[in-house]
Order: sequence, then structure tokens, then C-alpha cells
Amino acid sequence: MNDKVLMKGNEAIGEAAIRAGCSAYFGYPITPQNEITAYMAKNMLDKGRIFIQAESETAAINMVYGASCAGARSMTSSSSPGISLKQEGMSYAAGADVPLVLVNVVRGGPGLGSIAPSQADYFQSTRGGGHGDYYCIVLAPKSVQEAADFTYEAFDLADKYRVPVIVQADGMIGQMMEGVTLPEEKALSALPKRDWAVGNMSGRETRHITSIHLIPEELEAFTRTRYKRYEQIKAAETRHEYVGPVDAEIILAAYGTSARVCLGAQQLAEQAGIKAGLFRPITLWPFPYKALGKIAANGKPILTVEMSLGQLVEDIKLATLEIPEGAKRPVVHLLGHSGGVIPTEEEVFAEIVRICKEVNK
Repeated sequence: MNDKVLMKGNEAIGEAAIRAGCSAYFGYPITPQNEITAYMAKNMLDKGRIFIQAESETAAINMVYGASCAGARSMTSSSSPGISLKQEGMSYAAGADVPLVLVNVVRGGPGLGSIAPSQADYFQSTRGGGHGDYYCIVLAPKSVQEAADFTYEAFDLADKYRVPVIVQADGMIGQMMEGVTLPEEKALSALPKRDWAVGNMSGRETRHITSIHLIPEELEAFTRTRYKRYEQIKAAETRHEYVGPVDAEIILAAYGTSARVCLGAQQLAEQAGIKAGLFRPITLWPFPYKALGKIAANGKPILTVEMSLGQLVEDIKLATLEIPEGAKRPVVHLLGHSGGVIPTEEEVFAEIVRICKEVNK
């Protein structure tokens, strides 16, 4: 078993990507993810792999798209406004069924906003982000260990389903340091063969990869086929974690850094004699609607804690529609911050107390 090493989240992401077989990285600097680009600049070149600091975020995503079409496990990373510039390329990749990995170390917005940690890119990542009908798998780590693990796995998921995969870590996860056990390194020769990649190279037959279908009925047929694959992803890859008693008086819902804060608030609640559970979506898409619906079927209130002013909470409300007919639907509350403000354990605990008092009136 590998020993733990102390690493910053961004550097753990870079190392995990290399060990997963990333053979081409294209990026552009932006805070708070710059350590990923710096790590890849040194270590990809040391291994004889491709690293390019592109002239812009738009150039970087199109390089990733091209390298992936040619058969490389390719990746880019950025932070919020940089991710916005990459959305056109993400739409192209989704429309052409091209797998790639994108890491978003989220900062405050809109616009250039701040460089502080945020979760305000939730809608952008879970609703496609670019134009057209498509989704990306979105993995949300709450620790440096998960940041490494999810990045490592993202490449396999991208290849398995031929979709873009987003690792969405708020700025705190990218900048913090924790002990991490790194995964085994994969040999490039052992990676899945991309029989669909463009040809006319090394004796391969010529193949054409495109997202354009000018006949409307043809485009719809391709999109419907892709949506069948999305249903397979929902069935096989939807993930969540629940921490706490089954008879909780209140359910906290959060991911990433907000979930870490909620774990502390949960302990404060326990000390005060309040039973609180924590529901954490691990895949932001596909969202674990059914799992939360089962937990919420007892009608207990749900407190959504997020570093945005109401994005995750929309999916929490949708999850309550999964509650069986006749069961009491819970009231969903929101504790949200924006601009890079991180909620505190005491703040969440105070809201737990307030809500429980209202329920028990």
C-alpha cells in the first residue's frame, strides 16, 4: 500500500491525472488553480508527455478537443471565468462524443469576481454550460484525497461513456494541504484503445469526428442516442454519501467545502441533543435525486448549505418530488453565501437550532 504524502489539492489533482494516463495537458493560468498548470508543466515534460500553455482558455479547450480526437487522454483546468471561455469547446466535445477531463477550481463570480473559494458554478457544470442538449459527468470532492481519486477516475469515466467529465473543486479544496494516498500509475500502453479516434495516421483507416449534422432529424437522432447513454450513466454512476442517524430531526445538504463545514455543525448539534444528518451529493450530475428522496420521505426539514445564493438548493427541491405519494414533503431551507464567503460551523448550527425550534412550536 502506498504511503500518504502531504500535498496541496491542486498538485494532487495534477499527479493523479498523470498517473491516470493523461498524455496531453493544455492550460492557461488563472487563480486559484495555477498550481495544476505549474505541476503539469514540470512533470508532464519530465515524462516526455505533451504540455502546452496555450495563448488563451479558448485555445486550450480546443487543443484538448483535438488531442482527444487523435487518441490522447487529454485534460485542461481553469477557474470560473476561464471555464466560461471553455464552454463552447465543451459543447463541441459533447456533440462529437469526445471524452476529455476538465478541472474547475471554483472562485467567486459573476464576471472576474474574486479569487476566493466559491460554489457558484453549479448551474454552469450541471446544466451543460454551453449551447445545445448535453450533460457532463460532474464529480465534487470534499478533500484532497477525493480530489486525487476523482481526477484519476474521471479519465476512465470519460473513456467509458465518451463524454466530458468535470472535476469541480471549490478554491478551498484546491489550495488546502492534506495527506493523500496516490493511486497506482497506469502505463500508457495499457489504456483503453480508442478505435473511434481519427485515422489516416499510422496505417489507421480515415475517420471523421464532428458535431455538425445539418439535417434536423439527423441531429435529433444523434442527440436521442446520446440521451440513452445519459440514462445508463444515471443508473450506474450516481453517487452520494449520508452521514448521521436514520432518525435525524433535520437533514443538511451540502457538497465540497460546505459539506466539511456541515460535519462540524453536525457535531455541535449532537452536543446540543439535536440529531442532524448530512446528505452529500458526490456526483452533481447525475444528481442523486432518488437517494435524497428516500431520506427525505420522513418529512423532516432540509437545510441546504452552499457557497452560492441558491443553486444546489434547486436540485434539493427537485429531489423532494421523488417522495412517495401521500408522504409529507419536507420544507427546504437555504443558507447561502456568495463572492467567496465560506459559511461557518457556528452559523450552520445556529440555523439548525432556529429551524428545529420552528418545527417544534
